[in-house]
Amino acid sequence: MSAFSSVELKRPVWQTVVIFTLAFWLSATLILDLVIMPGMYAAGMMNQAGFATAGYIIFWFFNRIELLCAALVLTGALILDRTHYIAGKQSRNAIILSSILLTIALICTYALSPQMSALGLNLNLFEPVAEVPGTMNMLHESYWALDLVKLIAGGAILSLCYRERS
Repeated sequence: MSAFSSVELKRPVWQTVVIFTLAFWLSATLILDLVIMPGMYAAGMMNQAGFATAGYIIFWFFNRIELLCAALVLTGALILDRTHYIAGKQSRNAIILSSILLTIALICTYALSPQMSALGLNLNLFEPVAEVPGTMNMLHESYWALDLVKLIAGGAILSLCYRERS
C-alpha cells in the first residue's frame, strides 16, 4: 500500500510557471479586450479629451506586464528544452511560439500603443475633440490581429505544456 502513496505525478517547476503565466496573461488580455475597453467605449469615454491619456496609462501598465509574461514563457520554454522535458519538434515549436509572443509584446509596447496614443491625443485644449483619424482604425485592426495571434500561440504553448507528461 505504501508503494502507491509514494508515487506522485509531479510537473517540473518551470512547466507550472509557464502554464500559470500563460493562463494569467491570456485571461488578462481577454478581460482587457472584451470587458474593459468595450465598457469604456460604451460609456462614451472615447469622445472625451482624456481618453487617449487614460488608454495610454492602462496600456502602458498592461504592456509592461505582457513583456514580463512573455519573458517568463520564453525562459520556461528554453529551460524545458534544455532539461529535455519537452523533446524534439514540440520543444522547437514551444520556443518558436514563445518568441512570437515576445515579439508581439514588443510590437504592442513600443510601436502600436504609443502610435495610437499619439493619434488620439488632443493637443489643442480650445478645440472640441475631433473624430478618430482613419489611421487609428488600421492600428486597431493591427492590434486585434496581433491579439488573435497571441491567443492562438499562447493556447498552443499551453496545450504543449499541459499535454507533455501530464
